[in-house]
Amino acid sequence: METYVLSVLVENRAGVLSRVSGLFSRRGYNIDSLTVCETSDEKKSRMTIVVHGDEYILEQIEKQLSKLVEVISIKHCLPSSTCQREMALIKVKAEGSNRGVIIETCNIFRAHIVDVSSTSLIVEATGSEDKLSSLIRLLEPYGILELLKSGLVAMDRGEKIME
Repeated sequence: METYVLSVLVENRAGVLSRVSGLFSRRGYNIDSLTVCETSDEKKSRMTIVVHGDEYILEQIEKQLSKLVEVISIKHCLPSSTCQREMALIKVKAEGSNRGVIIETCNIFRAHIVDVSSTSLIVEATGSEDKLSSLIRLLEPYGILELLKSGLVAMDRGEKIME
């Protein structure tokens, strides 16, 4: 099973997200990650959908998505031709001497401390899934209290735009 990233440009209307997610559930496909936001054109939204499967499943998903009236375009995002990022917020125990080590670890990963209390820190990190996983693994021994990830977003490199 491979991981596939699809960028789907849709009309920005109520119910579109429901129709897209319903399409996946009716066919028994799981969405690993789904990120949606309005584009620079308020009439359009972009969905970044991450799924696991094989070439046949990818082909079926693309065919079914293209049948939805609100879908404007679909692009299979290859890691080599797109910039792909995720964001994570990580609340970690940070007491005593551990605090300095945690802050240094975050600096190495270019992560930002966005909240400080006497017993914890909230870390904001962006990057590839591998980068975030590595940071999380290094912070686990200190005690991760809470973890949230945004889901993947992807954009073509260079001057190409999705229309």
